[in-house]
Amino acid sequence: MVDTVRPLLVWEGPHYPTYYFPVDDVHARLEPTGASKHSPSRGEGVVHDVVVGDDVRAEAALRYPESPIPELREVVRLDWQAMDDWFEEDEPVYTHPRDPYHRVDILASSRHVRVEIEGRTVAESRSPRILFETGLPPRYYLPLTDVRLDLLTPSPTRTGCPYKGTAEYFTVHLDGTEHPDLVWLYRTPLPESQKIAGLACFYNEKVDLYLDDVLQERPKTQFS
Repeated sequence: MVDTVRPLLVWEGPHYPTYYFPVDDVHARLEPTGASKHSPSRGEGVVHDVVVGDDVRAEAALRYPESPIPELREVVRLDWQAMDDWFEEDEPVYTHPRDPYHRVDILASSRHVRVEIEGRTVAESRSPRILFETGLPPRYYLPLTDVRLDLLTPSPTRTGCPYKGTAEYFTVHLDGTEHPDLVWLYRTPLPESQKIAGLACFYNEKVDLYLDDVLQERPKTQFS
């Protein structure tokens, strides 16, 4: 579909960038649909179908030929979900493009972490892995042996992260109340995040988390 060493990273939203490609590096045929999408910052976007042989990906490309931003006039954005695979160099990229200013650090720790829900301890560990990720609060990944697994049931929810991989989720059942998708883990994370493989993490936005017996303030994020 496209092969380039000249991509642009465009922040259409605050959390992660989007790839834009020089039109000359797109090998597929782009056919205007007659539809358009307006952006207050990027201008009027012309919607295209992406065609390769008999394969048509409807409304999968967007161009801004008269954008007030000159760098966007000769490039095209391809819809992420409409494509089969994405690669940066020779490695697959998942969920969305990687942000070159985004960092993930995972540190082994002996801090005492305790997780409570409605006053009940649901996890307690002295061997967490603490994950520090740009733009997010520290996450405390705990060994499954330190989690009340009898309170968890698997959820069908799955999410992807270009830095960590695919997460699966669990619902916490406590005193007849369900707390859906409160816990997640990466069974087979990407190589740079192997330290959290098979460890469980709770949304500290939604639970009472004690660090060395000190209750932590619940962070305010998009997951709150």
